[in-house]
Amino acid sequence: MHPAVVKDGPGTCPICGMKLVKAAAPPERSRGEKPEEPKPLFYRSPMNAQQTSPVPMKDPMGMDYLPVFDTGATSSSEVDGLGLVDIDPTRQQLIGLRTATVDRGVVGGSLRTVARVSFDETRVRRVNVKVAGFVEKLFVDYVGKEVRKGQPLYSLYSPELLNAEAEYLLAMKVEGDGGRMLASARKKLELWGVPHAELERLDREKTASSVVTFFSSVSGVVTKKEIVEGSRVEMGAMPFEVVDLSTVWVLADIYETELRFVAPGMTAALHLDAWPGRTWQGKVLFIDPVLDPKSRTAKVRLAFTNTHGELRPEMYGDVTLARAGRETLRLPTDAVVQSGTQQVVFVARGEGRFEPRRIETGEAGRDFTEVISGLTEGEAVITRANFLVDSESRLRASLARIGGKDASTGHEAHR
Repeated sequence: MHPAVVKDGPGTCPICGMKLVKAAAPPERSRGEKPEEPKPLFYRSPMNAQQTSPVPMKDPMGMDYLPVFDTGATSSSEVDGLGLVDIDPTRQQLIGLRTATVDRGVVGGSLRTVARVSFDETRVRRVNVKVAGFVEKLFVDYVGKEVRKGQPLYSLYSPELLNAEAEYLLAMKVEGDGGRMLASARKKLELWGVPHAELERLDREKTASSVVTFFSSVSGVVTKKEIVEGSRVEMGAMPFEVVDLSTVWVLADIYETELRFVAPGMTAALHLDAWPGRTWQGKVLFIDPVLDPKSRTAKVRLAFTNTHGELRPEMYGDVTLARAGRETLRLPTDAVVQSGTQQVVFVARGEGRFEPRRIETGEAGRDFTEVISGLTEGEAVITRANFLVDSESRLRASLARIGGKDASTGHEAHR
């Protein structure tokens, strides 16, 4: 297993503990006889490994084809299209190659993702006009103004409303406090949105008003205003939109591979860039049943209390969903290379040799990924520069197919 270990007599290898094998004596050469130099298997273009030649030649740019020698080792592996790779320690240092050990530990746990604060759509209210008229006075005159429930919004002069009040007073005079005509006239005013305070004034003062003030039915912030003093508003117009921000929604993106770990009612912590060091606690309300086809994520809706108004719609931050992890066989997530439809890692076999191996993974986290099959505890895998090693492995496999056996370039053989 370790040819560099040599002893004069029988013994065991200090590296792997295996019994040493007696080496055959090299054939004797006559004095002055030079060792036989290896012959190239073939020659390949320095610019395109697929272009080969059985004899030395130059490419169209005048560059010599490189000789390819037999290394005496097999490049076959269980992964199609990939071969064994030999990288000496000096080269490993140059390319920044690093390895890590497969071990047992916790995989999963909390999910963290980007998030955006939004309105609670169930707390959006639009103020509509149920009778045409002219705006006499505007009490809320800009977007963003906070209003309270019962606060005046605008005063309206409406000839139709004035006539309806006159009809109500006439019915009251004719029928007294009861009667079908009076009930019908009062119902008409209520359906037109006349405030209860105005109806009480009619009952008390017995005079119709030319201007009626309308009030907000909710507390919140004005997010839309499509009305100005002196303008005419038609029946069905919606001059104001008021949003209650005492509770807000937070929209988070969850990848489809992590959706199985998210459920309504799960607790979550919100961190915002605008408030460093602050944390808000909320819970998952709803998971979008349809994925975004571009990002392959689903929107998760969370609810957070916003008592002091610090959570403002369109703020960005991140959400951490609380979930218990579990202990299993794992490896660093950076070690896994997606090779087509299969997942591959490069396992260190000692003496600078790395073997591509197909594995099956389970749950993937930011730092570690669960190993279902293909690796055992204690094996070392490449975590950095593995894509460079993957390219080298593919080149070795291609050369092996061309030459019929494993090959390394003559440039590397003399290194």
